[in-house]
Amino acid sequence: MATTWRFLDTGDGDAYSNMALDEAILTLRIENRVPATLRVYTWKPSAVSIGYFQSLEEEVNLEACRALGVDVVRRITGGGAVYHEWGGELTYSLVASEEELKAKRFFADIQGSYRIICEALVEGLKKLGINAEFKPINDIVVNGKKISGNAQTRRCGVILQHGTILLKTDIPTMFKVLKVSKEKVSDKAIKAVEDRVTTIYREVSRNITLDDIKEALRKGFAEYFNVEISPSTLTQPEIDLASEYRKRFSSWDWIAKR
Repeated sequence: MATTWRFLDTGDGDAYSNMALDEAILTLRIENRVPATLRVYTWKPSAVSIGYFQSLEEEVNLEACRALGVDVVRRITGGGAVYHEWGGELTYSLVASEEELKAKRFFADIQGSYRIICEALVEGLKKLGINAEFKPINDIVVNGKKISGNAQTRRCGVILQHGTILLKTDIPTMFKVLKVSKEKVSDKAIKAVEDRVTTIYREVSRNITLDDIKEALRKGFAEYFNVEISPSTLTQPEIDLASEYRKRFSSWDWIAKR
């Protein structure tokens, strides 16, 4: 494959389409049919995603999700339950082989792969004037406050890492759709969470658009890995495969499998 990586901005997608497309890109990268790919996307409607190994029953308030029109999906990556608010976050995914990543930034283990990909994200945030840093295992923080969480899976020597970048927060809704004890659903508890996280719009004083953020991420990844990352579009095989995968991601058997 050429040394140029792709940049895909797929915009709004529902939870099932978003996760299906991440996996479709992963599959086709394994088959060497697409290059390394950095993708950015948003969730519409808002959604809850749970990690591959999590229990739906323990993590998600399905009644609240139904009432609020919030999708629920199970990821193929690990990690915890996440509330993805439409308009409140931008999600990125990077699909690349271990070999091509190591050729640019060496790492020795899974923790090392988290570090280099998150450090590329940090570079992007710095272009917005945000002094972020990687916090192991898989978070990015600004002055100790979390602004991004990340999750990963790997198949046949290819890594898929995706993560959220908070634009703004809606902690009360997050507490409704995720299973949180009643004692924690209080003004004091909400304030405590708000004090532990931060957002792009809180950290950047100037007017900034979503396109500005996306472009900063593209440039940050390109410079960190010393590779050209060019805007591109989905291939027909990716569209077709994602359509197939979406059926699984939206099925109750998959969502409630644990």
